[in-house]
Amino acid sequence: MANVSSSNGLEKRPKLRFPGFDEPWRVERLSDFADRVTRKNSQNQTDLPLTISSKDGLVDQVSYFNKTVASKDMSGYYLLLNGEYAYNKSYSVGYDFGSIKRLDRYPMGALSTLYICFALKKHYSDFIKAYFDSLKWYREIYMISAEGARNHGLLNVPTDEFFETKHYLPQNLNEQRKIADFIIALDHRIDAQQSLVDNLKKYKRGAVDGILSRKLKIHKTTPWSEMKISELFSPISDKGHEELTVLTIVQGIGTQPRNSVDRRIAYDKSTTNTYKRVCENDFILHLRSFEGGLEIANSEGIVSPAYTILRAKREIVPMFYYAYFRSYWFISNKLRIAVEGIRDGKSINMGTFWNITVPCPSIEEQLHIAEHLRRLDAKISKEEALLTRLQAIRGGLMQQLFI
Repeated sequence: MANVSSSNGLEKRPKLRFPGFDEPWRVERLSDFADRVTRKNSQNQTDLPLTISSKDGLVDQVSYFNKTVASKDMSGYYLLLNGEYAYNKSYSVGYDFGSIKRLDRYPMGALSTLYICFALKKHYSDFIKAYFDSLKWYREIYMISAEGARNHGLLNVPTDEFFETKHYLPQNLNEQRKIADFIIALDHRIDAQQSLVDNLKKYKRGAVDGILSRKLKIHKTTPWSEMKISELFSPISDKGHEELTVLTIVQGIGTQPRNSVDRRIAYDKSTTNTYKRVCENDFILHLRSFEGGLEIANSEGIVSPAYTILRAKREIVPMFYYAYFRSYWFISNKLRIAVEGIRDGKSINMGTFWNITVPCPSIEEQLHIAEHLRRLDAKISKEEALLTRLQAIRGGLMQQLFI
């Protein structure tokens, strides 16, 4: 690929191009290469209600929302065919001016008339799909959308002005195919990496539950004794340490300094003398523990007095018990019996909680299991880092390959 960039108003060149292509890209109105689709599902040709996900494209409402939000009678909806496009004017995180997606998953579907639909009359469709994924067209929507004006939660983008938006496109179909094929290949690589990460996480969940339920043995084991939580841990309520760092709970990570977490959490600094001191490797029973299990203190600090702090009475391997307290096995088979209430009113009955029995393998076996899980976590982190790099590379290329 070569780095080139130039423009003269109606013609421009992208910053990055494949060898053998030097012709300038020309500006075209959307109406020059696409026709609006207004056909209705009047004969109920399809009973598949569609919605647009900025991440996943045009998808079945039922599978996406686990319910249908469309009206029962969809005869007034647009009938969208495979290969046609729809513009969702709704804001979502990372998609300030909505998203344009092509129908790829199904032969046809019904879509609300709140969306703007269109079909290409020229150009290579895979290239146009990639172009709309680049979000380079946002500059045009910004120019025509009424600032602050919304209708049904959607940007106020007039349909006629939408079809007059301008787009710089290559006229050489071979260049369009070259770019599209490259993006498709990169997307397949990213999808494969995402699948690897998902499968590793799934394997870890299964391994943790298998090990802790003793259905899976990774080491020559001795019989595990059991103890009540109250016999293995003590409740700690050490207050009056307002000089220590205020910590917050991040599920799946443990404690983090409150001022380092990327979210605003208001608290009254005058009450920090009532906060509870935690030491590294203490366990924390928090407000949502009935969903995700207990968390662990990664450092010394103070936490909300609403939390229950557990400190080991005897020698343990903290990461073994962290895996145990966060396992589906523990949450569903042990912690569930201590949960009271329904929905958001759920709480944990502490009397029942302290009487829950937990396994007490030998320290040697705790260490072996913890190390096995640490290696799994390291592998997952490595593959997640590669996935993040691939996604960043794609994002950078999309900005340079398109105008």
